Amino acid sequence: MQTSSSTETDETIGSTGGAAAVVGREVEAAEESELSRRDRRAAKKAAKMAAESRTDRKHAMKLWLYVAPLLILVFLFSYIPLFGWIYAFYDYQPPIPLSESKFVGLQWFEMMVQNPAQLRTIGQVLLNTFAMSGLNILTSFLPVIFAIALNEIRAKWFKNIIQTLTTLPNFISWVLVYSIAFAMFSSTGMVNDLLMNLHIISEPIKFLDSPDQVWLKMLLWNLWKGLGWGSIMYLAGIAGIDPELYEAAQVDGANRFQQIIHVTIPQLMPTYFVLLMLSISNFLNNGMDQYYVFQNAFNQKWIQVLDLYVYNVGMGQNSLSLGTAISMLKSLVSVGLLLLVNWLSKQAYARRRHRLIRIQQSRIVYWVKE
Repeated sequence: MQTSSSTETDETIGSTGGAAAVVGREVEAAEESELSRRDRRAAKKAAKMAAESRTDRKHAMKLWLYVAPLLILVFLFSYIPLFGWIYAFYDYQPPIPLSESKFVGLQWFEMMVQNPAQLRTIGQVLLNTFAMSGLNILTSFLPVIFAIALNEIRAKWFKNIIQTLTTLPNFISWVLVYSIAFAMFSSTGMVNDLLMNLHIISEPIKFLDSPDQVWLKMLLWNLWKGLGWGSIMYLAGIAGIDPELYEAAQVDGANRFQQIIHVTIPQLMPTYFVLLMLSISNFLNNGMDQYYVFQNAFNQKWIQVLDLYVYNVGMGQNSLSLGTAISMLKSLVSVGLLLLVNWLSKQAYARRRHRLIRIQQSRIVYWVKE
């Protein structure tokens, strides 16, 4: 009996041990299977990340290829010419090489502030520059109004005609613009001929030769040439406004004018302020071509802006070193204006964000109290 009982016990232990071994192998197999699944998932994730990394690198490379020509142009025409600033520290008289020219240090910079005649001339030039740049900034809202008015035209064919006629002058050179102005407003131009034939005037009016209202005349020519082009950005902004905003305004009973005041203009303000900041940073960069073609002996005192003055000093008076010194100071002031505008924009953004956070917090407090 004991033998059979021990035998049964051994069999039971053996079967139990076999079952445990089977279970152990199954557990090990399950663990190995789980590990293999994890490994496969990890491998797939790693492969996916590697593929995404390669895609990102290819995309970044494409972006760099797109930007590379612009960077090359900026480097060639904006940074390499900075080496020409060295002329401001020499008494350079072409065709004498720079290596044989006399080093004068800060002589030209001192002359700008110590020579009374030079100081008066630069003061008048700065006055002209500030006046014309200021007028351009004060009238920077006109493209917004023109874009809104153009957008309200329902006849598409008429809208296209107006947009084409107002945008086309931007592609006309200032030399051709002056040719048109001379044909119309010179002493023997069409306007004077018409007024004299109608016996309205007895002598030709000097529209182009008179020094009166030179700033206003330049502003009007600038508006005529750039109004349509300047409105393109705002037309694109109007096209991107969410139509649901207009639908909500219509539901509230707003007419078309009220929709412009409360929907269109507020949506265009971010674009307007960005362009305004950029124009302020270019406050001293009026350009030269417009004022160069319209200048003459009668209006030169009031039309000569900073860029034109640098050209007249450098090329007209053969004083390249003084012209370089003036241009160098203008560039440094322009960089300072750019940094100032950038700082002001960041401050405005921070204040606006802080105000929005305070409004949201007040709303949350109100909801909690309710």
